[in-house]
Amino acid sequence: MPELLQLDRVVGAYAKWAPIYDLVFGPVFRQGRRAAIDAAENIGGRILEVGVGTGISLPGYSPVNRITGVDISEPMLAKARRRVAALGLDHIERIDVMDAERLDFADDSFDVAVAQYVITAVPHPERALDELARVVRPGGEIVITTRVGAGDGMRGAIEKVMMPVTGRLGFRTDFPWTRYLDWMAQNPSVELVERRELPPLGHFALLRFRKLNPAAREILQ
Repeated sequence: MPELLQLDRVVGAYAKWAPIYDLVFGPVFRQGRRAAIDAAENIGGRILEVGVGTGISLPGYSPVNRITGVDISEPMLAKARRRVAALGLDHIERIDVMDAERLDFADDSFDVAVAQYVITAVPHPERALDELARVVRPGGEIVITTRVGAGDGMRGAIEKVMMPVTGRLGFRTDFPWTRYLDWMAQNPSVELVERRELPPLGHFALLRFRKLNPAAREILQ
C-alpha cells in the first residue's frame, strides 16, 4: 500500500504546528487525552508516550507514575520541556527526539505505551504499532487514540480525496479500521481489549491492546 506521508514532510509540518498546536488541537482532543491518560493509569508504572508533542498531556499524569515522552519534532519538544520545568513535573523522566518507527528502547521496557493521535501521522503506521508492541512488557498495554476512517461510502471517498492535502499538513484522513485488523492478524502477541468512540463526531476512537504473556500466546495458537 503506497504511503503519502514522508518523514521530512511530517517533521516540517509539525515544526510549523508547534507555535499554535495547543490552541488549535488542545480543546478538540481534550476528552481523548483524558481518556488515554486514565486508561494508561489503570495499569500505571513506567509509561511511554510516543508523539508527546508539546507535552500538553503531561500534567494529567499522576506523579506516582514515571513518564517518558518522545516525539519526532524538536520544536514541539522544546515546548514540552518548558512545560515540564514550569510546572515542576518531577515524574517526567525523559523527553527525547525519537522516531515512532524506530524507538531507542529495549524490549519490554514499559508497562504502558501511549500514542495519542500519532498512528495516522507517521509514514509507516504498522511499523510504529510494531514498535509500541515491542517496548511494552507482557501483560502491559498499548493505549491509542486515533482517527478511524470510513473505508467505504461517501465519507471514505472524501477521505481519500483529501489525503494529498492532509498529508502535507502531517496526518491522514484515510485510515480505515481494516488496517488495525490486518495488523492484529499479523501480531498474535497482542489482543484488542477495548475500542471506544471519542469525539468529535465519532471519527476517533480509543483503542487498548494487551501484550500477551508467552504462555497465553501458546494457548491461543
